[in-house]
Amino acid sequence: MTPLADVLEGLANLRIGVIGDVMLDHFLVGRVDRISPEAPVPVVRFERDEFRLGGAANVASNVRALDGAAHLVGCVGNDHAASQVRAALADQGITPEGLVTDAARPTIRKVRIVTTRNQQVARVDYEEDHELSRTTAEALLEAARHAAGVSQAIVLSDYHKGVVSSGLIAAVVAAAGSTPVIVDPKVPDATRYRGVTLLTPNHHEAELMTGTRIRTADDARHAARSLHTATHANILITWGEHGMWLLDASGSSTVELAIPATAREVADVTGAGDTVVATLALALACGASLSDAAQLANRAAGIVVARFGPATASRAELRAAL
Repeated sequence: MTPLADVLEGLANLRIGVIGDVMLDHFLVGRVDRISPEAPVPVVRFERDEFRLGGAANVASNVRALDGAAHLVGCVGNDHAASQVRAALADQGITPEGLVTDAARPTIRKVRIVTTRNQQVARVDYEEDHELSRTTAEALLEAARHAAGVSQAIVLSDYHKGVVSSGLIAAVVAAAGSTPVIVDPKVPDATRYRGVTLLTPNHHEAELMTGTRIRTADDARHAARSLHTATHANILITWGEHGMWLLDASGSSTVELAIPATAREVADVTGAGDTVVATLALALACGASLSDAAQLANRAAGIVVARFGPATASRAELRAAL
């Protein structure tokens, strides 16, 4: 077998802590035949609803699709959307015991109105961005510390919705010890992620975090070096059709590597970052090098971007892709 195939075979049953912003993605799917006479907007004739796990819950879903065990920690409201999230988690064999209920906040729900040709017409977000209550924040800290203590790798899925605070990051890093901590970041202040093992911004996020533009491989190299200086973490910049840029400072010498994209067809990049961090976490948990983990994650991302909406890649699909 190839080295990546060896890594793939070692992913089963590894326990991954997934801590972050839990969401429910709701798709209202319909057919467009005309423009409204009331305003220059399409009239969507409703056909069906689709519900999928999003945010940190989609990371956990990707862990399960690769035959890992996901320990999910996040916040939901006391509402119907929370019940849908819990039911979807149960269907996939993911325990909801790490979910903290805050009745003062709605479960984050993104409603996308899309056509039967998968064209998005509009999106409505149900969320609150005020600070978590002290009780909720303390409950999340306790659940996050527990997850860090029982996991073989940890993902912090930070969608900037309030769960992944600076205090929670520091607590998870301290509780993790030598366990890998991978962060999918959204906050422009890179220093808040200091101490984590691996930071995985997309190129837009890396531009915001470094104040630079990324148009070439040299730009990606300089941005990764700047982020490494700020955080002391290894850096993986995901870059759409350009693939990924890896800065691996975990060994005696720093390795910088361009990883070409593998996707042949791109339908939707929604949730691709969730697939990347889930695959990275499992690969690092089984002892893979950062380079091999990144290349396996790149293959997984190539599978899910060919599908509409948040999606997962199974081990069988990855095996076939290899």
